[in-house]
Amino acid sequence: MTIETRKLGMSIVYGIITIFVLLSISSLIISLILRFTDVTENSISIIVTVISFITLFIGGFICGGRGKKKGWLLGSLTGIIYTFIVFLVQYLGYDELFSLQQIIYHICYIATATMGGILGVNLTSGNSREA
Repeated sequence: MTIETRKLGMSIVYGIITIFVLLSISSLIISLILRFTDVTENSISIIVTVISFITLFIGGFICGGRGKKKGWLLGSLTGIIYTFIVFLVQYLGYDELFSLQQIIYHICYIATATMGGILGVNLTSGNSREA
């Protein structure tokens, strides 16, 4: 395994860790809001979805920023690995496959992480063009 491959792999790990940390924090906040207020799950379902997309974007961004190149690949792999982990938890823990709606969501999550990876590389690489 080359140093370059290891660097790209570690950037994916950082992206996945970022996603799960941010999701854990937001889940805690949302559960506290649901517990101590009169807000229902149905009334904040859009907010939860938006938070999920932002979290995947940030995870892809961090991954691309750490990898410094191949942002589309790093972001895509980050989204795919996240989807695979969620699928494993759902399949092995709840004995259910993804529904069509979940498949669509996860395809969009992968696309969002990919966009985050591309922007992460381009905004953090520091390469500037001189005319």
